[in-house]
Amino acid sequence: MLDADLIKECADPSLKLAIVEQFVADAGSSDPLAVTVKSGGRLILVPKAASAEEVIAIVRRYAGQAVVRVGLTQFPAGVGVKEATDLKPDLVDPCQNLRRGTALFAKVLRIVAKWYGNPTNKDVFSQIFEDAIYAWKTGEFEGVRVFQAEDPGGAIANQKEPQADTLEADTDNAGAPLQTEAKTMDEKKVGTAEMRVDLSRIGSQP
Repeated sequence: MLDADLIKECADPSLKLAIVEQFVADAGSSDPLAVTVKSGGRLILVPKAASAEEVIAIVRRYAGQAVVRVGLTQFPAGVGVKEATDLKPDLVDPCQNLRRGTALFAKVLRIVAKWYGNPTNKDVFSQIFEDAIYAWKTGEFEGVRVFQAEDPGGAIANQKEPQADTLEADTDNAGAPLQTEAKTMDEKKVGTAEMRVDLSRIGSQP
């Protein structure tokens, strides 16, 4: 679990602490030097990086050929970068990675919430969060490339720990079978999703 002080210091202030923790648990990594490389949905095995410089070397090697995710938040390394040489080792600094990753995830949450019509019902947030995690892993939501899309802005309403709905349901239905089938299906869907962040533009700009 992430250190609470690190979250308070570095995470996007629009996200509550529990949401940041759940985001990293569901879509990130416990290793700040973690690198994931995928091409065509298939995992490419790369050497384990021992330093930030080694991480960036791997990223630069595969830039334009594959999808590369790095750090605690598994940040999509090509986002906002025109040239591979623009990638710096601070991308995997725990604080910087958490700051950039949570800021980008907050934008994804706002995009998903807008698609839902920015509902005020607090019970809808869990579904919005799950869809945002799926969008983070795939880079898309309902045909929108979420990392490149414009930020709709606004506050993220009714944030609460995603598991809260399940816990409340279990309490309300004591003695009844747990209704986890839909959640399990969603988790399978997320776990098998292809990452499709486009890094092909890196190095192709005149």
